[in-house]
Amino acid sequence: MYSNSWTTPRFAVGDREWLELERENARGIPDSRIVLAGFSQGGAIALHAGLRHPRRLAGILALSTYLPLADTLAAEASPANRDVPIFMAHGNADPVIPQDFSRRSADLLTAAGYPLAWHSYRMEHSLCLEELRDIEPWLAGVLVA
Repeated sequence: MYSNSWTTPRFAVGDREWLELERENARGIPDSRIVLAGFSQGGAIALHAGLRHPRRLAGILALSTYLPLADTLAAEASPANRDVPIFMAHGNADPVIPQDFSRRSADLLTAAGYPLAWHSYRMEHSLCLEELRDIEPWLAGVLVA
């Protein structure tokens, strides 16, 4: 079964993601100090889970990825994370996930009112030093005590 024109397979975020957050909570780390982060498929999971998470997160970091199940976000989005900071970055020569998929996801999130920082880099499906340098101040900003 497919959810949209980008042929995103339908999947449900399982209990594992929520259990990981609960484990961090049990260790004394509140959701408001947690950034969900992922690369590629992990970034898709971070976006999907983070935007639907019932408690406020510090941010979502999504690299070389896209927003899965975009067509259900409006109905499923958590009010707690309607203004969660999002950092999205993508390589302009990515042969695995075309940058256009990521850019359309970023545009959709921006149009929905999410505060989103978009970055594009001269690279393929990878990370680069410039990207890491851009992530550092963003993380520092969302994790301000």
